Amino acid sequence: MFVRKKNNKSGVVSIQVLEKRDGRSILIKTIGSSADAGKIEELLKQGRAYIASFAGQQLLQFDNEKQLVDAYFNSLHSLRLVGPELILGKIFDEIGFNQISDQLFRHLVITRLVYPVSKLKTTDYLYKYNQEQIDVERIYRYLDKLYNKQKQLLQQISYEHTQKVLGGQVNIVFYDVTTLHFESEHPDELRKTGFSKEGRHQDPQIVLGLLVSSGGYPLAYEIFEGNKFEGYTMLPVIEAFKIRFGLADLVVVADAGLLSSDNIRQLQQNGYQYILGARVKNESRLLQQQIQEQKPANGQSICLQKDSDTRLIVSYAASRAARDADNRKRGLEKLQKQIVSGKLTKAHVNNRGYNKYLQMDGQIDICINWEKYQQDAAWDGLKGYLTNTTLTKEAVIDNYNQLWQIEKAFRISKSDLRIGPIYHRIQRRIEAHICIAFCAYKVYKELDRQLKSLNAAWTPEQVIDICKTIYAVSFKTTLSSNLHTRLHIDNPEKEKLIKMFKIQIG
Repeated sequence: MFVRKKNNKSGVVSIQVLEKRDGRSILIKTIGSSADAGKIEELLKQGRAYIASFAGQQLLQFDNEKQLVDAYFNSLHSLRLVGPELILGKIFDEIGFNQISDQLFRHLVITRLVYPVSKLKTTDYLYKYNQEQIDVERIYRYLDKLYNKQKQLLQQISYEHTQKVLGGQVNIVFYDVTTLHFESEHPDELRKTGFSKEGRHQDPQIVLGLLVSSGGYPLAYEIFEGNKFEGYTMLPVIEAFKIRFGLADLVVVADAGLLSSDNIRQLQQNGYQYILGARVKNESRLLQQQIQEQKPANGQSICLQKDSDTRLIVSYAASRAARDADNRKRGLEKLQKQIVSGKLTKAHVNNRGYNKYLQMDGQIDICINWEKYQQDAAWDGLKGYLTNTTLTKEAVIDNYNQLWQIEKAFRISKSDLRIGPIYHRIQRRIEAHICIAFCAYKVYKELDRQLKSLNAAWTPEQVIDICKTIYAVSFKTTLSSNLHTRLHIDNPEKEKLIKMFKIQIG
């Protein structure tokens, strides 16, 4: 019900109470008429009082329950999913990503966290759950703008926020690469077949290099041709990052897979300090002998001088030794089965993986080189680290062990954010797609940090799942044409999350 002022030809204003039924306004009662402004205002108050009184009577009349239910439903205006915007949008703003005024960027980043799908399916999601009607071509046009004008600013925003979180200058960075495949059979200058970390060697791919800080906060990224050797990607990414943010001293931490004498030489020539994984069995005979003679106890480490600039630190862990021995045993058993089945040929006798244990017995037969197998047992549990820093050996090992943060970043990006497969074919849109995933991961990491600071038992994934169940109900009462919105909080879990992030209700 609502109150209406009806202007009559005589100049008198009638105050009426009406009700919407099947799209038509039905007159319920005429409160009175007058040409005096003061009297008209009084009649309006009487009309509103009548509606309030009538509604109260309806609540007490059991016979009118159906009418009451119908009235409630007729008052509903919309039901929207708002949890992602309330929680993730708040973190998005706190990072500073709201410096990008395009609302579409906000939608794409938050949706990547909540419903990571293709751009076409993203438009469906935004329409169904946010009542946002966005054409997919508009998204493609925005990706071009993002690549041309906003990519550098977004990395700047992310970097400045990371500085604030870490409480100062970023001086230790962690680098690694992964591969992202495409749902396409046609390679081009960027998308090429190569060694795939996803095991999809037949598909075109790109190489993604990612730089993160202590704690795993994303700092910078770059993409390379799909057949690019990963060792050649590290220095360009680090150098661009160093120049962009005017950094003087950086300690670079990277895995043994990126290690080469050329890499180390370039790092030294460019003034970088580094902590790199080392393959201790590939070191000089002198260093190998020293390692075996000084082999550390469980949980301990030794430090050896590799050359005038570089130290080799070697640690030992009994748990790692057991894992190494088990892996070697399983690799050997697999080779033995293949020998019995006759599946191995002369071509399999090489140094790839556990094939190094194979040898030719005469001109025809293939057998196990048991001496080499036993010799490898001496290296079980040993892990090497190369560094030119002045850090203690404990600090070197501790920093290297943080590489799992970047591995986690790749895992989350590929599983939760579903950064791949990539459906774009134009390079600028491929880069814009990765930029959105980069920003989404930044929001994810900040959510993770805030949950830990609040001593919350939830993981970021659990919070995102709860967000996907928080809706806002918009409705109008019969007393006015005002639109009211309230959160629908129907369980303690939602209520706890809303209070934890200090979200205002109503």
